[in-house]
Amino acid sequence: MPRAAIVSASWYGFKPEVGELSFREMMFEAALRAYSAAGVDPRRDVDAFFSCQEDYWEGIAITDEFAPEPIGGVLRPTSTVAGDFIQCLGQAVMLVRTGYFDLVAVESHAKPSDIATMKGVMDMALDPLYLRPLDPPNPHFIGGLMANAFLARTGLGREALAMVAAKNKNAGLSNPRASHAAPVTLGDVLSAKPVVDPLTWYDIAPFSDAAIVMLVASEEAARRLTDTPVWIEGVGWSTESGTGSLAWHQWDSMPSIRMAVDMAKSMAGLSGRPQTFTSFAELEDRYSFMEILSMEEAGIAGPEEAYSMLEAGDTEPSGSYPVNPSGGSLAAGVALEATGGFRVLEAYERLMAMGEELEPGAERALVVSWRGPPTRTAMAVILGV
Repeated sequence: MPRAAIVSASWYGFKPEVGELSFREMMFEAALRAYSAAGVDPRRDVDAFFSCQEDYWEGIAITDEFAPEPIGGVLRPTSTVAGDFIQCLGQAVMLVRTGYFDLVAVESHAKPSDIATMKGVMDMALDPLYLRPLDPPNPHFIGGLMANAFLARTGLGREALAMVAAKNKNAGLSNPRASHAAPVTLGDVLSAKPVVDPLTWYDIAPFSDAAIVMLVASEEAARRLTDTPVWIEGVGWSTESGTGSLAWHQWDSMPSIRMAVDMAKSMAGLSGRPQTFTSFAELEDRYSFMEILSMEEAGIAGPEEAYSMLEAGDTEPSGSYPVNPSGGSLAAGVALEATGGFRVLEAYERLMAMGEELEPGAERALVVSWRGPPTRTAMAVILGV
């Protein structure tokens, strides 16, 4: 089966507000940089293009009509996917593995600072008969319910969530994309008032404007374009059944993460706990409790073990198994459909930077993301060098 690799990646933004450019101009800037870094001309060298976006976030009907031009896909095969970046990445991998595509561009973007009615947009995702008429005043109420259910099941306390929030906020201080990073202490988080019980603003990732473009290549093209390809060894995503109503949610868990990780592991031909074949992980953390839940569902550690790892510093950027060494979404923000792309970008760059420092056989990273409430769609990627 043909292999697929990321050979170039670039971005624009990762700020609370990109006031100088429209979302189309952000797409163009990120694409131009990715193509320039790889030394390719999209009008000649790229076989297909993917853009992950959603009309509601853009405020424009049939927004995919705006996709081809900014990324160089005019009059070329261009597809849009109403989903997270990682789902587009999976589409690109499938094309490359057919053997008929050598180079595929993948793009996603977000400009939440342009959305004047964010709560209204989020409310449109709710059940129109039973939930939307309630007009919940806080759009994070689903995250709060999930967090309470998770704490009740695991027996963990608020301190566990505060440890994640403080770790990630501080880890992001060394990341140029982490515009929401801050020197936060455990006491700061524990003393903050809840926004929606039990979550404080420290526990909830803010929004960020961003655009990301990556080039996915066949093995032959990858060897030709770069000396340091990062191989997409496995990719998977899953949407749980019964997600049309919150009444069917498993509030204290998220099996879709487990299924997505299992799919990625199967594709990569790997088994066992992720820390046996990866060096670090970039996991879902738009709410602080989700990092621990992601560790559990991915098979890294159960809640009690995850708490012990946090307490011992094992998941710090310099720990034995770093989790979100980038600072995660808590430090860099939620970039709507580009959020999974942020995690892949961080893993890609870290693998490139670590190079020979990695132990033989451990040159891999696990990426896990979630499309956000009220969805139950999760994605996973295993990257290797």
